[in-house]
Order: sequence, then C-alpha cells, then structure tokens
Amino acid sequence: MSVRLVLLGLLHERPLYGYEIKQIIEEHMGDWTSIAFGSIYFALDKLAEDGYVEKVATEQTGGRPSRSVYQITPSGEEEFMRLLREGWQRVEQEYYDIDICLFFMDRLSRKEVTDYLQGRLSQLEEALEHLSSHETEQMQNPYVPPQARAIFSHTRFHLQSEVEWTREVLASLQE
Repeated sequence: MSVRLVLLGLLHERPLYGYEIKQIIEEHMGDWTSIAFGSIYFALDKLAEDGYVEKVATEQTGGRPSRSVYQITPSGEEEFMRLLREGWQRVEQEYYDIDICLFFMDRLSRKEVTDYLQGRLSQLEEALEHLSSHETEQMQNPYVPPQARAIFSHTRFHLQSEVEWTREVLASLQE
C-alpha cells in the first residue's frame, strides 16, 4: 500500500515522470520509507493498468532515453483518499528479523552474538546521527512542510528505542 499511496500522493500534486518521483522519494522520504527505484516503475504500470494514473506525455531530450510523464486520474484521486484514510486508521505491528535471530542465538557463540549486537548498535547510532543532521538541514528549508518535524521525530523515537533495546540485550549477554 505504501508505494501506491506515495505515488498517488505525489501525482496528486502535479504530473511527474518516474525519475522525478525517485528523486523526491530519495530527497524527502529516504529517512522513513524504503521504496526501491525498480518498484516505482512497476507500481506506476500497475496504477495505470488499474486506471488510477495515466501517461500524459513521453519526453526525450537529446540522446537520453525517453521518459513518460504520469498524472493522476479522477479514480486515482479517489483511491489516494481511500488509501490515505485507511493508513490513518491502521496500527501496524512490526515484525523484526532480529527477533528470529534472537530465537536461534544459541546456535552461535556468545562472542559472535555480542559482536553482531555491537555492530548493530554502531549502525543504529550512525543512522540516528544521520537522521538528526538531515532533520536539522531539512527543517531549515522554508519549503519543507511543518509535518516533516513529526515524521522525523517518529523515526527518531523508533531508532532511539532500537538503540536502547540493543544496549539492554548486550548488557544482559555480558552479565
């Protein structure tokens, strides 16, 4: 749902071509969503097949490959609003691969598990540092909407919780 919601939401603002969508996602959503470049075109094709978007132009500049410009249709507007409202009402239960690894951690040495957890902690701390600097940078831009602060804080709280949890697990292994 998130890929469809993002694409329809971006096209709700104005017609775009795939690479523009990719850039917007990378620049403004990369810290809190993981939409792969290849999935954008697949989803655009599916949205077009379902009648939610349509190709309005094909542009070609110089020797570059042609690019299709997409716009949202009236039924796409309805689908966007449906997905948006549905997203607000859903509480998501996340499932983490690390929990499966914990279940089977007795198959590895304590040192190996400790090393993995320390590596995980380092990655989480780096991600938190990157998020904080990116948030500071983005929030200084007058064109970034105020709700971005809530999005950044949501991601930051999750990362901080993961850092604290990982530290707890490490401490319990070292006892």
